[in-house]
Amino acid sequence: MQLTQRLGAIGYRLLQAVPVVFGIIVITFMLTRALPGDPAVYFAGPAADERSIAEIRAQLGLDRPLPVQFWSYLSDLVRGDLGTSISTGQPVTHELMTRLPASLELTLVALLFSVLIAVPLGVLAATRPDTWIDHLCRFIVTAGVSLPTFFTGLLLVYVFYFLLGWAPPPMGRLDILYLSPERVTGFYLIDALIAGEYATWRSAAAHLVLPALTLGLFTLAPIARMTRAAMLQVLASDFIRTARSAGLNRRKILLSYAFRNALLPVITTLGMVFSFALGANVLVEKVFAWPGIGSYAVEALVVSDYAAVQGFVLAMALLFVTLNLVIDLTYTLIDPRVRLGD
Repeated sequence: MQLTQRLGAIGYRLLQAVPVVFGIIVITFMLTRALPGDPAVYFAGPAADERSIAEIRAQLGLDRPLPVQFWSYLSDLVRGDLGTSISTGQPVTHELMTRLPASLELTLVALLFSVLIAVPLGVLAATRPDTWIDHLCRFIVTAGVSLPTFFTGLLLVYVFYFLLGWAPPPMGRLDILYLSPERVTGFYLIDALIAGEYATWRSAAAHLVLPALTLGLFTLAPIARMTRAAMLQVLASDFIRTARSAGLNRRKILLSYAFRNALLPVITTLGMVFSFALGANVLVEKVFAWPGIGSYAVEALVVSDYAAVQGFVLAMALLFVTLNLVIDLTYTLIDPRVRLGD
């Protein structure tokens, strides 16, 4: 019975997301048409005359009224066709499926690094206020918010690649001597292990360290700050004081009561940080020549590549809907009082 209710609540949440996704589709379609520039001019080349440009515009369907273009776009979307990118000549679906795992791998590794550092640091800062650990937490939070990611990335490249020579050149996901592992998940670390290509795995891991560290230092700040604030609020609550007066073990109070109740806002912050990092890691991808979805979207915007921009926004919208659903499910596991259908 509980499983049926949970599945029904998941289905209800997905239905709630349909109007949101449709609204995003409409807004994205209108905004891309309002962008300066003409895709037909870019596709025709600098030497094309007006007649050639008009013919290409007709081939691309850009000479039709906007409602007709939108209906055609929706019809293709229902069939799973996101169109063809004019900048690469490849189907947008293929480009997204190729580039999205690269961005996801970078973002997930960066978040793993952030969580492993930020959560213990925030807990220690909350339990030891005004000590050197608390001051260290505040310094890291301030530095993480203040330093731009491109500056951090360039600094790490300068120190660990140019000066020390410990890191590989910032030129993508693998050394030029290695071929990409057979695609299973799109994550090189996982695919290389599945294929048993351990040298390729070491190369992929080495190339991932600096960009993940750059993005991780940026995402570490909000997670540490929220962990510290949530723990301070919970530790000052009445039920914690009652548990202390009852003589419960300090470790049990901290882990079983305080930390568990502080996890909900931390998970919310983690979901927001993940969403923001996945869409905003374009600077990191540019610094390290990382073939991710962020740099792909920026390049598409520059040339007014309608299909690519619309496909990127739709992919992000679906990913965010899925992420919010996962966060809601995590809430119910951490705190049984939270109901998915509420």
